Amino acid sequence: MLSLTCKTAIKAVIYLSSKSVNGEKVGLKEIAENINASEHTVGKTLQTLVRHGIINSLKGPTGGFYISEAQQNQPISNIVETIEGKEIFKECGLGLSKCSAQHPCPIHNEYKVARELIEQLFREKKVKDLCDPVTNGLAYLVG
Repeated sequence: MLSLTCKTAIKAVIYLSSKSVNGEKVGLKEIAENINASEHTVGKTLQTLVRHGIINSLKGPTGGFYISEAQQNQPISNIVETIEGKEIFKECGLGLSKCSAQHPCPIHNEYKVARELIEQLFREKKVKDLCDPVTNGLAYLVG
């Protein structure tokens, strides 16, 4: 359901959140290394997130990427919709453009249930909710 870019964005924001708790700003290279992603992908993704107000950046010798306390309270769905688009939670599981209740694909009903559960999860979970287990060593961003 989620693209590699979107998964990278979520991991990058969680990593930033874990560093921003201590007021740290983080560079692109550090983020890419700690989430096991290419600098190019992370760089483009972070630029998009900054443009949409999901995270912040500051140029200069003491600059880097960071996330405010208010941004840590935003739902993960903000990240997903910024990267994938607002229609992500309405798309067909097989990618058909005309899939609907009146014209369903073979997995329409089952996928609709799963998609709604995922949407609910991403709307309810905040950035800080995913950051805390990582910070406490109970969850990981690389596998």
